[in-house]
Amino acid sequence: QDLEELGLVEQPHTSAGRVPTDLGYRVYVDYLTKPDQLTEQERKTIKQQILREGQGVNEILGQTARLLGDITNQLGVTIAPKFESGKLKSIRLIPVAEGRIMAVVIVESGLARTVILELEASFKESQLLEVETLLNERLAGLTLKEIRKTISARMADIHGHGRLLKLVIDAKERIWREDTDAAMHVAGTDHLMELPEFQDHEKLSNLMRVLEDGKVLSEFLAQASDEGLVITIGKENKIREIMNCSVVSSSYRAGNITGAIGIIGPTRMPYSKLVSIVTYTARSITEVLSGLNSQKEAEHGEEKTEE
Repeated sequence: QDLEELGLVEQPHTSAGRVPTDLGYRVYVDYLTKPDQLTEQERKTIKQQILREGQGVNEILGQTARLLGDITNQLGVTIAPKFESGKLKSIRLIPVAEGRIMAVVIVESGLARTVILELEASFKESQLLEVETLLNERLAGLTLKEIRKTISARMADIHGHGRLLKLVIDAKERIWREDTDAAMHVAGTDHLMELPEFQDHEKLSNLMRVLEDGKVLSEFLAQASDEGLVITIGKENKIREIMNCSVVSSSYRAGNITGAIGIIGPTRMPYSKLVSIVTYTARSITEVLSGLNSQKEAEHGEEKTEE
């Protein structure tokens, strides 16, 4: 049968040649593509660049988005681990200044976040420690999302520590909720602008707007919810603004919680190479974050020993 009759190629207009359809690319990706072998230098560059800006999770993900954009000439996207799905390992309440305490939330993966709380009254360190102990006894092992929804009920029968405990409960949206501002990094817009598919700047503007609004965030996480690679092509993408694009994404792990990285570009992208880059980069982030988490846990253990 003719490839056009099979729906694998099409002629966009009468003066154009035949180009693969979304189905054509899907058949190519599923049955004809083999991932390229990355060179030793390419693997070394990826690992070095991931840590170029520092060892914090936010720095690693920001640099990874830039790395993906630069080495693929596509749009690089990284999504932070879904922090509120992590299980609480411990919370610490640390006085940092007059009228201010820092809540340090540590999840079982070893990742941590800090929130500064303003106090209307002064509290002794012993009072902070007592409330910290109560919180850990009642909340450890629950996901941050569960805590945010149920902390009021879980602490309702506790008497004493009224003002301090009320402060922590009232700040539940700040302490336990996802930090969406730092959730996603996007880089490589300049590369897309050079591609013929994005010479229409309105099309590129629509794409960037939907990314900045975070509407594509849940789509990425749904695609890469399990460790492994996901490729969506053209109209397989449910979001209208990227229906003329392909997305190659993979999840990475930080302990027991996951994030995702990926690239977005035209459907004619070089899949063999990009699959290898995304897969190796995701695996490298998992290794880096696992190393950082082990280091944090060791430091945390040393702190407890000193205490």
